Amino acid sequence: MKRALIFILLFLFVASCSPSEQSTANPQTQAYIENKGSDTIVNLALAWAEKYQSDHPEIRLSVTGGGSGTGIAALINGTVDIANASRQIKGEEVALAEEKGIQPVEFVIARDAIAVIVNPSNPISELTLKQISDIYSGKISNWREVGGEDRPIVRLSRETNSGTHVYFLETVLRMGDKHAKIFFSANTLLLPSSEGIIAEVRQNPNAIGYDGLGYVPSDLKVIAIALEPGKPYVLPSVETVNDGSYPIARDLYMYTNGEPTGAVKDYLDWIVSPEAQQIVTDLGFVPIK
Repeated sequence: MKRALIFILLFLFVASCSPSEQSTANPQTQAYIENKGSDTIVNLALAWAEKYQSDHPEIRLSVTGGGSGTGIAALINGTVDIANASRQIKGEEVALAEEKGIQPVEFVIARDAIAVIVNPSNPISELTLKQISDIYSGKISNWREVGGEDRPIVRLSRETNSGTHVYFLETVLRMGDKHAKIFFSANTLLLPSSEGIIAEVRQNPNAIGYDGLGYVPSDLKVIAIALEPGKPYVLPSVETVNDGSYPIARDLYMYTNGEPTGAVKDYLDWIVSPEAQQIVTDLGFVPIK
């Protein structure tokens, strides 16, 4: 009888305390923002999310990568609130989205320089845009053809779902010519991440790769690039992106379905604020203001 009485009293105590404690710990329902896409942007998006959530505990942000194409596909399928992309959405993607009742709205959230990188033991430190195009398209296959040692060139690229891959193809290999039919050489190694390219260049003295400047560590060599022969060779930096002298620079984007409202709008408004754009600078990207 005593055991039964103790059990009843304990049950009543737990039942009376739990709602009070729950309401104190979670006074209001959290808003949830799903953010997905570009691997170039993912570290920046994670840093933004961490800072924003610490100041806005009522907001929960989920950030994942997978590539620009993955993020845009998720937007088209209605499974994310914000898609990250290191390239602009394509016309055919807009058409597919509209077929499904999705209206992509574009926001420029930062800028980036694409750095061309080689192993520190490689004596080459300067290349023209045309030489890089010829290397990646397969016209140039040995480092001696551009003034280096007699070594085969190992070409590294991001995989085709990457916005950086698409941008590099259009801006570097095709040199901005929309009608060009130039493609990556068939023996180009396609790697799934920025980290994969960094690791391969670090261990392979014959390798050449490209990556967002914010991802390039100090122990790798960054190539200075000239727009054409006779023009100055320029290294990527915040200054050379802003003054237009570095030839491989781009905007970075976020896309929403229609004009954002509520928590998503507040978050995007904060992203272009001086506080958030300082994080852009801290991570090696170029702020938009």
